[in-house]
Amino acid sequence: MKKKLFKTKKLHSFALPGIILVFSLCLGFLVNGCVSGKNKSNFQGVQIGTITYSYRSMPDQSLPAILDYAVKSGIGSVELMGTPLEAYAGIPEDREEIKEWRKTVSMDKFKNIRKMFNDKGVNIHIVKMRCRRWTDEEIDYAFNVCRALGAMGITMEISEEAAERLAPFAEKHNLYVIFHNHGQPGTPGFNFEKFLAYSPKMMLNFDVGHFYGATGTHPNVILEKLHERIASIHIKDKTGPDAAEPDTNRPFGQGDTPVTEILNLIKEKQWPIVCDIELEYPVSEDSNAITEVAKCVEYCRNVLENDTE
Repeated sequence: MKKKLFKTKKLHSFALPGIILVFSLCLGFLVNGCVSGKNKSNFQGVQIGTITYSYRSMPDQSLPAILDYAVKSGIGSVELMGTPLEAYAGIPEDREEIKEWRKTVSMDKFKNIRKMFNDKGVNIHIVKMRCRRWTDEEIDYAFNVCRALGAMGITMEISEEAAERLAPFAEKHNLYVIFHNHGQPGTPGFNFEKFLAYSPKMMLNFDVGHFYGATGTHPNVILEKLHERIASIHIKDKTGPDAAEPDTNRPFGQGDTPVTEILNLIKEKQWPIVCDIELEYPVSEDSNAITEVAKCVEYCRNVLENDTE
């Protein structure tokens, strides 16, 4: 059966409704943060968040502990990993039982999780679920969870398989599938538009560090071109492909990724793109992920509040 694709040249014709919805969702995150006390990591109109994967080295991987880590790091919005989320909601271990559980579990559990986060001043803007090979009922569940949490969409690794499988569900639920990249942009012939063309509900979770580490190209080239289709970025500082130690994670300010220029462009344009810290550089024995994420937040705050060029 021939795949039905949107023409790439028409991307901008359907991008406006998408960016309006993304802007509305991001504005909702800010309002929720204010209701809860304050949104701790919004600087000059740029929302700094983190993917909860950043806390993978911490001993307690329960959902309440992860929330506590985010609060202690000064984070006001998260991309939430699905494993601790479902564990907290009571998912069984048996695969067949999991299928039935996902079809029948009450969304009240996830609404309560949203409240638990919001009460601490933390919003959930994206949920990470590897659901491209789930049953139809399970994919519906994933989007229902996303809505119950107040998130704008589900994120996963970029692939044509995922785009073709999930585009109809994203349109059905009026939420986004938000594709994350690793080093794929370094492959000859790769382009993001191919995946976005499957549906106006396809967006990007653009990893600027992986992109730069694989290509050596300034990520602002992609931001300028596709900002209407970028829901979030992952911020990290990596060396470039031609460095002595190529494509290697470094503490913020010690790599080659132009983090300052990226953040300042988003600030200047006031694009509703959430900027999520992804802690991937090694954490020293005298520190921990909470401390390191907090350092990354402070680095981003200094960039955004000091007009650094």
